[in-house]
Amino acid sequence: MGIGILNVWLIRSGKATDYRGRDAKNLREEFAAYGLPFWFFCLIAVLKISLALSLIAGVWIPVLVRPSALGMVVLMLGAFSMHLKVKDPFSKAWPSLAVLLMSLLIVLL
Repeated sequence: MGIGILNVWLIRSGKATDYRGRDAKNLREEFAAYGLPFWFFCLIAVLKISLALSLIAGVWIPVLVRPSALGMVVLMLGAFSMHLKVKDPFSKAWPSLAVLLMSLLIVLL
């Protein structure tokens, strides 16, 4: 999951995908489509990348896994709610819901 998050935020952040909110062509446009300021985009970028790296580091430092997954739960709740806010079809929102559920499973197990 950590590698997937890094892929979205570091490799594909400037590219259009079928999952971007509304008609956004990149992550920055997606946050604007949700009515969120640029500073918030920067904050979420730092948080998601940090949590993804912590999840990966959890392979060697297990104590990092649960708090990192809990942080990802919170962020994915926000991501899913933004898709709902702009009335995106479920086909755009399902990745955030999938990561939310995987993160929740990690926290609970």
